[in-house]
Amino acid sequence: MRVFRGIPARADVPIALTIGNFDGVHLGHRAMIARLTEVARRQGLPVAVMTFEPQPQEFFAPDQAPARLTSLHEKLEILRDCGADRVYVCRFDYAFAQLAANEFVSRILHDGLAVRWLLVGDDFRFGARRSGDFTLLKALASRSGFEVEAMTSVVAAGERVSSTAIRGRLEKGDLSGAQQLLGRPYSITGRVVHGDKLGTKIGYPTANVQLKRPKAPLSGIFVVEVDGLGPEPLSGVASLGVRPTVKERGRPTLEVHLFEFDGRIYGRRVGVRFLKKLRDEQKFAGIDALVAQMDRDAAAARDYFLTAEAQRRRDGAEERRQ
Repeated sequence: MRVFRGIPARADVPIALTIGNFDGVHLGHRAMIARLTEVARRQGLPVAVMTFEPQPQEFFAPDQAPARLTSLHEKLEILRDCGADRVYVCRFDYAFAQLAANEFVSRILHDGLAVRWLLVGDDFRFGARRSGDFTLLKALASRSGFEVEAMTSVVAAGERVSSTAIRGRLEKGDLSGAQQLLGRPYSITGRVVHGDKLGTKIGYPTANVQLKRPKAPLSGIFVVEVDGLGPEPLSGVASLGVRPTVKERGRPTLEVHLFEFDGRIYGRRVGVRFLKKLRDEQKFAGIDALVAQMDRDAAAARDYFLTAEAQRRRDGAEERRQ
C-alpha cells in the first residue's frame, strides 16, 4: 500500500476513491472498502482512500474533539489489511476548510486524484461550511467525468455503526458491544517506552505503551492480550488512565503487566487488545492499598483466562464429537 502525504497537483493514475475520517475502521468502513474494491477491480482501478490529518473536529475545536479510536498509524495499518492500494492523507487546515464545493471537486477529485469512481457515505458533506451535499456532488461529478455512489449505513447489534456509537460503548466499559460494531476487539498499538519504574518497585513491572493521542476513548483496569512480543499473544492486566494515586493531574497512560514474562521490550511496537473491563480507575489512600487492589485485579484477570481456556477445550471436545 502506498501512502501519500497530501494531494498532488496532478494525478499519476485514475483511481476509485472513498473519503472519510475512518476513525476505528469499523464494520461500516469495511463495508465501504469492500464495495469500493468490488468496483475498482472490475474497472481496473487502484483502491484508494482519502482521509484527514488532523480530523476536521480536531482542527475546528481541538478541546472539544472526541477521543480518537485509532491513531493515524493504526488507521493506516488496518486500511492496508482491508485491501487499500493507496491512502491519501490530506492535511486539514484553514486553506482546505475554505475550499468551495465546486473547487473541491475540480481541484482535489478531478485534477489531483483523477477519480473515476467515488463512493461516499449517505451523510457525506463537502466544501466550505459543509455546503455540498450528495445531490450537488452528483451534478459536479457528471461534469467532471466520474461516477459517484452513496452507501447506506451499516447496522449491527440493532444500531447504526459509527465511530460515535463505538466511543459511547467504550466509555461505558461495554467492550463486547464495541466489538460488535468494530468487527474485532478494541485495541491500541504503540511503542513501549520508559516509565517511572514504580511498577517494578511494587512487584508489578509494566510495559508503558505510548498512546500518541491527547485522550483515550476508554479508561479503567482491563483484562488484555498483547501482540507483537512472540508467536502467540501474551495475557495480562492493564491500567489506562491518569493514575490518581501516584500523580496529580497526570496525562493518560497505558501500563500493561504481563503474566509470566520478564523480557526487555523497550522500543518494541505492541498491540494491546482489551478483552474485559474489571473496574474504574480510583484513588487509593496509599501504595499499600493500591498494591492490594492490584493483587485482586491480577487474580481476576488470571481467572478470566482460565475460564476462557476451559471454554475453548469444551468447545473443541464438542466439535470432535460432532
